[in-house]
Amino acid sequence: MTTAIRRADRHISPVFLALVAVMAVSGWAVWSGQLAASTGFAVFLFVVSGWVVSLCLHEYAHARTALHSGDISVGAKGYLTLNPLKYTHALLSIVLPVIFVIMGGIGLPGGAVFIERGRIRGRWRHSLISAAGPLTNILFAAIVTAPFWLGAMDGVPDPFRYALAFLALLQVTAAILNFVPVPGLDGYGVIEPWLSHSFRRQVEPFAPFGLLAVFGLLWVPEINHVFFNLVDMILRALGVSNWDSYWGQEFFRFWQGESQIPQVGGGA
Repeated sequence: MTTAIRRADRHISPVFLALVAVMAVSGWAVWSGQLAASTGFAVFLFVVSGWVVSLCLHEYAHARTALHSGDISVGAKGYLTLNPLKYTHALLSIVLPVIFVIMGGIGLPGGAVFIERGRIRGRWRHSLISAAGPLTNILFAAIVTAPFWLGAMDGVPDPFRYALAFLALLQVTAAILNFVPVPGLDGYGVIEPWLSHSFRRQVEPFAPFGLLAVFGLLWVPEINHVFFNLVDMILRALGVSNWDSYWGQEFFRFWQGESQIPQVGGGA
């Protein structure tokens, strides 16, 4: 019976499979141009579904690492099923990130899985559990930009190229923001086990506001400029130009009207 429960706890959720299906179908629509009258809407579906899939993988990475570190409770909580509806803070983990993608093109991180830290032994394990999520975003960014840095973009339709670039931008912004060492974010979780107990108790009350503080700082022009310069630098290292990511966001905002496809290289 225990074995059966464990297997059920690890079955991939139909909700996640549906998200992957939406990503695949919308990606095909963007590539093939079958929905030429609303390419922007297809790009929107592809990017949003891809972004939510990456959020599920982000939280799964936290949970899976915690499982192998000693917290067997993550299975019963449904965290290993990749079902976004099982997360403890679906609003912070799914809804708000999607809203901020729509509003500002920023991959907003969000805390979701509850790890029973008392079951974990060893500071390195605690740090790895926190790092596993944003490392997944980095891996996702590497995968979606592979055609760029492998020089395999010949023959790829422009809308699909731009959609991949914008999805990559979201992954890079999410990874950077997640690694900021502010209470409430994964970056702080990485260093927290190495801090003194008294210091951790002092900053603990600020954890619920850490994400809001970081996002608020991004409204400061100087900080915003530095942040997106770093994002652009990383994307360029992965072969993605400003031209690609800019037009990806333009197509994504289909409600502003269908974008005219520019020629690749015109502004790279």
